[in-house]
Amino acid sequence: MKPQLITIARIKGAHGVKGEARVQSFTADPAACFTYGPFLDRDGKPFLTPVKWRPQKDDFIVTFREALTREEVAALRGREFCVPRNALPEAGKDEFYITDLIGLRAVTSDGQAAGRVVAVENFGAGDLLEIEGDEGRFYVAFTRADVPDVDLAGGIVTIVMPDTDDTPENG
Repeated sequence: MKPQLITIARIKGAHGVKGEARVQSFTADPAACFTYGPFLDRDGKPFLTPVKWRPQKDDFIVTFREALTREEVAALRGREFCVPRNALPEAGKDEFYITDLIGLRAVTSDGQAAGRVVAVENFGAGDLLEIEGDEGRFYVAFTRADVPDVDLAGGIVTIVMPDTDDTPENG
């Protein structure tokens, strides 16, 4: 069975003329993404091996073991780096990885089925759970108020249904 892969970083573009890359990390400790050994591609095959990195603004400037030209790095822009899910440290109490939410059943606070979590998105204003239910897809803000309980062992997230009354109030 192919291991579940988690995206931990991506190439934002080339840096300089020596084949270095600007890399955006998605790990809680941004530099930790370089401690997992060679980066894997989405198929789980070793792709690039970081050997040196230094922070710069919101990114890292990375040199890889594999000799790359500036043009080769530029062509890799947007390429994601992955690691097997089981390579990540265990989440602490009341913590979890976003990827662990995908596929969980969503129920309302009164126990009614609402659908399944199909994605976790962030369009700039915070994380949103994308739920697919009988009536289609909808989003719920991933906050403690709107998602009061995440039960990974039970495979359930409890959600507060968004208010869908679009009727303006007369005042």
